[in-house]
Amino acid sequence: MPQYFGKLPTTGASWSTIGAVQGIQRHQQGVDFDCGGSHLAISILAANLIRVRLAPKGEFMPRRSWAVTPDDAEWSVVPFEVKETDAAVEILTEQLRVRVQRNECRVECFDKAGQAIAHDTGMGMAWRTGAIATWKRIEADEHFYGFGERTRLLDKLSEVKTNWTLDALDYDSLTDEMYTCIPFFIALRPNVNYGIFFNTTFWSQFDIGAEEPGVLRMETRGDELDYYIVYGSEPAQILRTYTHLTGRMPLPPKWAIGYHQCRWSYESEDVVRELAAEFRKRRIPCDVIHLDIDYMNGYRVFTWSPKRFSEPAKLVSELAQDGFKTVTIIDPGVKYEPEGDYHVFDAGVAKNYFVRKTDGELFHGYVWPDKAVFPDFLRPEVREWWGDLHRSLTEAGVAGIWNDMNEPAIADRPFGDPGEKIWFPADAPQGSEAERTTHAETHNLYGQSMAQAAYEGMKKLRSNQRSFILTRSGFAGVQRYSSVWMGDNQSLWEYLENSLPMLCNMGLSGVAFVGCDVGGFAGNATAELFARWMQVGMLYPLMRGHSAMTTAQHEPWVFGDRTENICREYINLRYQLLPYFYTLFWEAATTGAPILRPLLYHFPNDTHTYKLYDQVLLGSSLMAAPVYRPGVEYRAVYLPEGTWYDWWTGERYEGSTHILAHAPLEKMPLYVRAGAIIPMQPVMQYVDEHPLEELTLCIFPGNGEFTLYEDDGHTFEYQNGAWATTTYRVSSEGLETIVDIEARQGQWTPSRQTIVQVVGVGEQRFVDDGTSRQLRF
Repeated sequence: MPQYFGKLPTTGASWSTIGAVQGIQRHQQGVDFDCGGSHLAISILAANLIRVRLAPKGEFMPRRSWAVTPDDAEWSVVPFEVKETDAAVEILTEQLRVRVQRNECRVECFDKAGQAIAHDTGMGMAWRTGAIATWKRIEADEHFYGFGERTRLLDKLSEVKTNWTLDALDYDSLTDEMYTCIPFFIALRPNVNYGIFFNTTFWSQFDIGAEEPGVLRMETRGDELDYYIVYGSEPAQILRTYTHLTGRMPLPPKWAIGYHQCRWSYESEDVVRELAAEFRKRRIPCDVIHLDIDYMNGYRVFTWSPKRFSEPAKLVSELAQDGFKTVTIIDPGVKYEPEGDYHVFDAGVAKNYFVRKTDGELFHGYVWPDKAVFPDFLRPEVREWWGDLHRSLTEAGVAGIWNDMNEPAIADRPFGDPGEKIWFPADAPQGSEAERTTHAETHNLYGQSMAQAAYEGMKKLRSNQRSFILTRSGFAGVQRYSSVWMGDNQSLWEYLENSLPMLCNMGLSGVAFVGCDVGGFAGNATAELFARWMQVGMLYPLMRGHSAMTTAQHEPWVFGDRTENICREYINLRYQLLPYFYTLFWEAATTGAPILRPLLYHFPNDTHTYKLYDQVLLGSSLMAAPVYRPGVEYRAVYLPEGTWYDWWTGERYEGSTHILAHAPLEKMPLYVRAGAIIPMQPVMQYVDEHPLEELTLCIFPGNGEFTLYEDDGHTFEYQNGAWATTTYRVSSEGLETIVDIEARQGQWTPSRQTIVQVVGVGEQRFVDDGTSRQLRF
């Protein structure tokens, strides 16, 4: 068909494909293949984990110190078998069979049942100037999840996903590149689950059957192909292995799981004091107040405004006395101010810590302080220097750091003037002298390296106190240093609807501590939208209300009594659920499990869950079916297999089925799996308002178990054994419900009364001394 519209077709450089296998060499961790000048290496790192590397010119790049994966040599040796035939070389582990065709050097994987996983197709593996790629077959009924921070719905089949961090201001459902990029996905079809981590920090892209249906293309602008295939019997196993590769989150302070309040900006000490007093007067729980850029002196990082925040230590101390922690924003742009006696700029220039162009000229762009320069966070000495600069904040009592604009977000002229977004030149040298590279390789790591500097600096400066770190930009492994929020959303219903699939895909990408700005950042929320968003926000691992300059106020009480009461009820519920939340954070820190989960996470063989984006699980037991549209008071809810209870009424349902739930504005439909054990506490106005003297176990009849995790909530002593776990089990015996409580483990010794409530049956109380016991109802 002739082309009538658009551009004429163009022809790109032709691809060179890998040659036939000419020889193999087995070693302790895998097999190397000589492919006529090219070198293919398959490493067996675990029974369910293989690494595939292709060096077109025969030599692999050296491993970088900032690599997000352990070196192959750090893995324990795994037994495997090699079988050779004239047609192929097969590598067998306990869980996988990898087949490499000799003639075309295609990589194929199978599970133990012989089902195909990540089969090469098309050109298999190929390269051309500035690019290297592999093509994989998309199997029938295969669906794709993860890919880091992404808009639209849950399943990414038939989409293109580019990995290049940028300031995604005014993003919408058609936006591709976002603030954070994580080149990892999970593929799912009935009885088959696997993941692929594309181990490249260069610009890269996934085409998930968009250009060619049935074909997945993975392409990078790096010099070699490097990816990991992770097999799992269920998504949880894939996440456990993937986060072994890229790291897991540290336990945050418990106060960081409470409600956060933010605005661009609370512009003075007096305004912040009034805000704090309003929360306490209205009995709306809140733990954290964020200070945006206007607390600084002329937007100079690591300074305080001498007029609007003249006594920061006094302010932070007064907030602390009322139970509030203070978090301050920090941007990477350092005001360009020669002879201005600005210590950050002066020290950075003197030590040559800022990014320069190839000709040695200092790179500059425009951000909030106008002309600015930017630290090279890829250098360890620069990260240490930057981390130490946080002393000006911690000495005032600041407990957390919010890293913003770190994609990096830069304009080519002063903010407010029409201009273009820019970033460092691709050839700008970055990194230490020993492993000097260019921005083309490290661009995606810039925000993450800044977050790393903040995390390490705060850990050193705040002694044995855990800090809260938040970042807008990151890469695979960002969970090791920071929580992540989804950037500048808008006060529109579609952004509320989009928030849960965004956060679920982040969780499936190894980043559990995530959130969206409750109420929307840009624009004005209606009372109805804000109420519904607060209900959904109660589920977010990070629950922060935030709004932009020039918008209407978005605090919980500004929309009238009805909305205020709804906000109070759902924030209260979050605080009641803190023992459950905190245990989920511990699970994320120890296994890599998401906190907020799509239904497919626990029901991977139920095809009804594959595209179900508007229901979520908080942990394994509590399921929410929020309302995302104005004027809606009923919605369809899918209940997977098993028995489910309505959280509010106790009504019982049998899955698999759809029901019609009544959801007036005051109610977000919530359901609990039979056998669930939900630990709850009394409402507090902030996390440490008073010691936890009464723990309630809300148990729903059935068969199940739950392990409760506890520690002091704010120090690192849990790393020295000062923690406690208690495992509870519920079962049925005739007409009786039996609750078995195992002896407490660990060196943390809480003192409290425990109330065991079996929903619809009765309750028993006892003083919990940590010994095992059995209760019968």
